[in-house]
Amino acid sequence: MAECVRREIKLDYQEECKRTMPKQMPRKESLTNMALGIAGESGEIVDCIKKNIYPGHENVDKIVYEIGDLLWYLANLCTLLDITLEQCMEMNVLKLKKRYPNGFDKERSVNRNDDAY
Repeated sequence: MAECVRREIKLDYQEECKRTMPKQMPRKESLTNMALGIAGESGEIVDCIKKNIYPGHENVDKIVYEIGDLLWYLANLCTLLDITLEQCMEMNVLKLKKRYPNGFDKERSVNRNDDAY
């Protein structure tokens, strides 16, 4: 597994990502850049998994790096939309607790009543 640098001080990931976000792009282009980056990095992760399953090339370090790239795009998309990653995580947890109050249930996953928005 990839070596991780641990810090005593809590890292504000979203703030750290802002430092390397392109600043000269108009908002519309920035949103498009982040959305396309999310799609591209998701594809990279899928490709890593495919290579793990079919030829059997397990490369967890590569997957870790690609997930990091995906997180960078997600963090910057949140910044552009004036929301935080924490807000997204909290809303997702609340939605899943409502959908699956007793843990995952196949029947509830098929017959969902999503009025969470």
